[in-house]
Amino acid sequence: MIEEDPLAISAIQHWAYCPRQCGLIHLEQAFDHNLHTARGQAVHAQVDRPGFEMRRGVRVERALPLFSDRLALIGKADTVEFEPNGTPYPVEYKHGSRNKAADIAVCDDLQLAAQALCLQEMTGRAVPEGAVFYASSKRRRVVAVTPSLLQRVADIAREVRAMLAVGELPLPTSDSRRCRGCSLRERCQPEAIRRLAPGALPADDLFDSADVD
Repeated sequence: MIEEDPLAISAIQHWAYCPRQCGLIHLEQAFDHNLHTARGQAVHAQVDRPGFEMRRGVRVERALPLFSDRLALIGKADTVEFEPNGTPYPVEYKHGSRNKAADIAVCDDLQLAAQALCLQEMTGRAVPEGAVFYASSKRRRVVAVTPSLLQRVADIAREVRAMLAVGELPLPTSDSRRCRGCSLRERCQPEAIRRLAPGALPADDLFDSADVD
């Protein structure tokens, strides 16, 4: 068992999406809201109340607390469907459509895989797959919980812990698509940070000559 402070499962998804976003949230405890986060909160309001129900012989647990002693992860699953033989099937709820670019969708996959890893450890049962449910399209996307996905979860957990230990914010992602929908964009100032990075334009070019006396 790892003798470390527990790391939120959500940090896995945040780091996969953008290490700087992860640092702002989990290192600086900063979080701002926008339309996307408001929609996400509305979606999760439906499943964040703990409880269970039976659906055709399947026990459905909502807001189920999760942990992994091996990786020192904690969090909760939106829903977990326990099949009649006891096999857990995690379902993560997201707003938006399932038609995401593959490199964006994998961030959701990693969060789901982290939940599966916890469930495997908690129940002693293999969790071969789960699903991400997208509220806008009202459809699931099945995610195979592969060894490579689980290994990436473990790698990211180490990377996040290293960032927290150093106490420095990573540089913003170079993928401007990810910045556009991020609620922390104004706080992050990715364009300014990129232009100040080594090899970027000289600092004098950050200002319009017309604004300089």
